[in-house]
Amino acid sequence: MDFLLLLPIALVALWIARARQQQRRIAILARCIETLSQGYSRALGESDPSRSEQVWGVLRGTEDVLCRQVRKLAEDFAGVEPAATRVSKFPIWLPLSPAFDRSFDMREALRMHSRGICRAVEEQDASPRDRAFAILAEMLLMQHTCHWYCRSKSVASARMLASHRTSYEQLVGAVLPQTRQEYLGLVV
Repeated sequence: MDFLLLLPIALVALWIARARQQQRRIAILARCIETLSQGYSRALGESDPSRSEQVWGVLRGTEDVLCRQVRKLAEDFAGVEPAATRVSKFPIWLPLSPAFDRSFDMREALRMHSRGICRAVEEQDASPRDRAFAILAEMLLMQHTCHWYCRSKSVASARMLASHRTSYEQLVGAVLPQTRQEYLGLVV
């Protein structure tokens, strides 16, 4: 009988712990790049060639800013206490799951994403459309990793599918090959 009384209390305590952890992580990653993702999507969807060329020109300046911002985010996040940067590789949120052996370090993930985004930005041989696709894929994979950090892999994948109609597998396949190799080495 005592167990039945303690079970709801334990469930509420787990829910509160999960909510606090998620709020803390969301605050750490508050500078999410959703606005930039929407800008690239709009540029890629532009049908008028002259208007498209204007949008590409405007976005070129933004790409350098993006690269600097992502590098700064990775540098700033490197100072977060290591215990708060572990990300569970389990597909759903479990209490204390990052403490298990199956986790990765979000600090390294952000450094990897920073390198990938900057590689895509610095790619000068590709067409503007291909560069934009690469940059967008790199940004969306970073967004997925941030949602994974804040919530769980399953929630991150569901959000990606709902918001961008892109599956996790498609997203991993769309990033630059070097990013894909580094990413899979980190999270698998």
